[in-house]
Amino acid sequence: MQISLTFFFLPTWFLSKIQEDFRGGKINLEKAFRLLEKLDIQCNYVHVKNIFKDNDKQKQGKITIEEFRSIYRIIAYREEVIEIFNTYAENRKILYENNLIHFLTQEQYTIEMTESLASEIIQKYEPIDEVKKKQQMSIEGFTRYISSCDCLLFKQEYTKVYQDMSHPLQDYFISSSHNTYLISDQLVGPSDLWGYVSALVKGCRCLEIDCWDGSQNEPVVYHGYTLTSKLLFKTVIHAIHKYAFMTSDYPVVLSLENHCSPPQQEIMADILQTTFGESLLSDLLEDFSNTLPSPEALKFKVLVKNKKIGSLKETEARQGSNKRGKVMEWEEEEIDPEEEEEELKEPDTRESFLLTLKQEKEEKGAPLSLLLFKKRKTRKVKISLALSDLVIYTKSEKFRSFKYSRLYQKFNESNSIGETQARRLLKMRVHEFIFHTRKFITRIYPKALRADSSNFNPQEFWNIGCQMVALNFQTPGLPMDLQTGKFLDNGGSGYILKPYFLRDFESDFIPSKPFNDNSPLTITLRLISGIQLPISSSSSTRGDTFVIIEVYGVPYDRTRQQTRVIKKNAFSPRWNETFTFIIQVPELALMRFVVENPGVIAGNEFLGQYTLPVLCMNKGYRRVPLFSRTGESLEPASLFIYVWYIR
Repeated sequence: MQISLTFFFLPTWFLSKIQEDFRGGKINLEKAFRLLEKLDIQCNYVHVKNIFKDNDKQKQGKITIEEFRSIYRIIAYREEVIEIFNTYAENRKILYENNLIHFLTQEQYTIEMTESLASEIIQKYEPIDEVKKKQQMSIEGFTRYISSCDCLLFKQEYTKVYQDMSHPLQDYFISSSHNTYLISDQLVGPSDLWGYVSALVKGCRCLEIDCWDGSQNEPVVYHGYTLTSKLLFKTVIHAIHKYAFMTSDYPVVLSLENHCSPPQQEIMADILQTTFGESLLSDLLEDFSNTLPSPEALKFKVLVKNKKIGSLKETEARQGSNKRGKVMEWEEEEIDPEEEEEELKEPDTRESFLLTLKQEKEEKGAPLSLLLFKKRKTRKVKISLALSDLVIYTKSEKFRSFKYSRLYQKFNESNSIGETQARRLLKMRVHEFIFHTRKFITRIYPKALRADSSNFNPQEFWNIGCQMVALNFQTPGLPMDLQTGKFLDNGGSGYILKPYFLRDFESDFIPSKPFNDNSPLTITLRLISGIQLPISSSSSTRGDTFVIIEVYGVPYDRTRQQTRVIKKNAFSPRWNETFTFIIQVPELALMRFVVENPGVIAGNEFLGQYTLPVLCMNKGYRRVPLFSRTGESLEPASLFIYVWYIR
């Protein structure tokens, strides 16, 4: 790789840093790698190894200072960045402060541009003291700036909580996990505290805990009727207490799948109270006796999601009384499949739904027996009063039908619906489904047949406003990439305010139809190059690579485009290909960048990806960091792009 260099500051600055390391004359690969790190050059060991081999002229496994300088230039200087630098540097050697201001305004779309901001960038990234003192920037400093976190695709201002957090809980998407205790499959895999710790560190705010009677009066957590290992309930709660608010200040919901007997439920209640203390929400909040509180009002609070006996007023009246040994019993109704089929036969249009709402206004308050036309099966359920009274704003209520919910469901009751039933309702009753999620917290969970802990695509349920779309966090792949990407927004707090059209009861938004009340977003994206991309594990070559750019959102916005394949150059592939995306509902859209190695027999090999909400994208020259299939950073592997959009 030949680069024409005329940087007159380089020899003095460079030699003063490395001469001491070459007192022995030559250095080996390991020392060369450490020296690059000493010079603040991020590099991948495999790529350095290949470049070292190419520059080791004597093929002795050691290189001279001149050979090292050649390696440094190959890794540190990127042709595409030099081209940008030369466009704005008057003498193609140095960026003066006014040149940098021009670049930031013209290319990076910096709105509040000041001389002090340009000065800060120079002071932060320029490594050559003589240049820095003159308030100038060399190619060294410019390259460091372009490669820094200040030039990431994700907007810096969205790395902090910026949304209005004073809306009621049902107005937010909430990061949620399924069978959080599992770190493998659903049948024989181990249960581990790491499932809870890693989910909380990732910003998850709703954790599932399957509780069963254990020996010696100790409730345990595991996947019932399987060979998964068991955890003590108290150790799970202690781990959650330690990590609950490490990533986010906003409330954590403990979704209990409770199979315990009343005596062990009392033990659970005692463990929850003694572990969390005042953090455990066990009383109604002032001003929130008829509506759900906001995430802001519930900061640093833990909420219990479980079955509950009686009303909130009855719970309030029992405050301070002795509840030990008191057990309540009630009959829980089973859904009649035939009745559900009858309801789904009715036409599903906005007009018919509005007419139904009008008719139901007259029905509201009518005896429940008028609604339940068919005889339902019931089963008796017992619950300890001590545990029941810890359930305040997140009462688990079995989903019967949308009509039942509209007429009888209370504000503090939430439903859990399996993905199969939810998908069916989405297709047959989308107007009612969206109306339901505007009023009540709705949790969607994976079907039982997913024994391998695979996940469904969460996007289809976010599109209709479902707040808690619970995924198996331990299973990598597209669904978890979308989950991670979506909840990067709003400071990674685990709470994202739903778009206005999923909160407004007057909105006629339907994901499958054109939405006229919204302005589309047109994105033009030039994929310039790749930076030290991961090398294929199945190839002994330098790696063939291509990039896929996908958009996930409402059906109209779902699209996929890809680059050509660059042969045998994963270190610095150049594409310079431009793509255009017209996104009708950007508030729900995610963009996913995927780097792959083309395969013929076994299919393409995944190398890295990055996903983010399209409304969180910066304009200008930006770096797209890449992550492995399991979510680990692959730094310095990244893509270099130019983004422009208009709405």
